[in-house]
Amino acid sequence: MDVFAHALWSTAGGIAGRRKFHWRIHLRWLAAWSVLPDLVVFAIPAAVRIGRVVTGASKTLLPDGSGPRFDWAFGIYDVTHSAVVWALCFGAVWLVAHRPVMELLGWALHIAIDILTHTGIFAIKFLWPLSSVHFDGIRWEKPWFLALTYIALAVIFLMLSIWARKATPSPRRAEPHPTTRDTAERT
Repeated sequence: MDVFAHALWSTAGGIAGRRKFHWRIHLRWLAAWSVLPDLVVFAIPAAVRIGRVVTGASKTLLPDGSGPRFDWAFGIYDVTHSAVVWALCFGAVWLVAHRPVMELLGWALHIAIDILTHTGIFAIKFLWPLSSVHFDGIRWEKPWFLALTYIALAVIFLMLSIWARKATPSPRRAEPHPTTRDTAERT
């Protein structure tokens, strides 16, 4: 899944978690953790490729065999997309912070989504380093799936907005204070 969708899914989950479970969660940090697994892996190769296009060293942003190779990225990809690594980090942070740091759930949601939406060389080995088992999911970049993703996100944010309006008490109409004349007429 693309990084924007990861950020939006985690934000929606964070809003729901705040309301339903009363989690104290910072949505910006949650969104940051949800995109971090891809940024760690792809930021440097993307920056190098963009630099090569800007300087004229390459005519395409896609790998063309003429630039540097980023074979190391696949090792980091396995680390950042591992539920085992996430669980160890979540547990370690919990021990240090003396509370569960809910923002790290953005990373876990990233892994869960990617398990279902990656295939081929990008299939998620979610039990790495214990196992290389993976699931060939749906290719997230297919136009119909991207459209479905963003339609679902729009519907979810609309539902969260409606939920927020229903949960917020509407201000009562203030009854006018009786004037001296009104009080005198009643007596």
